[in-house]
Amino acid sequence: MKHMLKYIFSIVFILCFSIVINAQEQTKDTVRIPQRYGLRLGVDIHRLTKSLYDDNYKGLELVGDYRITKKFYIAGELGNEEKTTDDDNLNYTTKGTYFKVGFDYNAYENWLDMENQIYVGMRAGVGSFSQQLNSYNIYQPGSFYGVNTVTNGQEFNGLSASWLEVVTGLKAEVFNNVYVGFSLRLNYLINNKEPDGFANLYIPGFNKTYENSKFGAGFNYTISYFIPLYKGKTKAKKQ
Repeated sequence: MKHMLKYIFSIVFILCFSIVINAQEQTKDTVRIPQRYGLRLGVDIHRLTKSLYDDNYKGLELVGDYRITKKFYIAGELGNEEKTTDDDNLNYTTKGTYFKVGFDYNAYENWLDMENQIYVGMRAGVGSFSQQLNSYNIYQPGSFYGVNTVTNGQEFNGLSASWLEVVTGLKAEVFNNVYVGFSLRLNYLINNKEPDGFANLYIPGFNKTYENSKFGAGFNYTISYFIPLYKGKTKAKKQ
């Protein structure tokens, strides 16, 4: 019995010693990395540069996100567009503003204190705008040219639309607190207030619309600056 107790005590001692050693090794292999939380503000470079080289377009989109957990961000966009479209049959100008709000989920597992993103998310968007019909073509088979262009200038005000977006993209830190990013967006039109006798062929923030379809698509290139507000801590293993 005495030998049995010694044997059991030895096994318990070895097990306890192993647990302590293992815990110490895990402590050595695991560090607590401070995670920064704050506000990131930026601008869509695509719309900004397009306004410089395209005489038929003027636009500006401000982007932002706020980190609320390790993986989730509240995100949104605020923009203004003026676009003149010259199709085969008509020429029209769209002017208006839009606002989008939603969230991003960062699916990328950063190493140590890196804060890059490969994300998916959603947005709810609303827009208020006007359409101006500048001119349109009437086909006249008996005439010399076959087409007669009619200058109109009729303006339709008080138009609006709302939609949902599924977003995927990335953001990478290129300098301290400076990020560049790219996103793709699949849009679904929920509400579209159209004037009598004219369709909303382009909606600011939603982009081009298609006949008999509520779907659209868009993208942006961004540069933004991160403003850290506070730090939290989470465990991350050394590689």
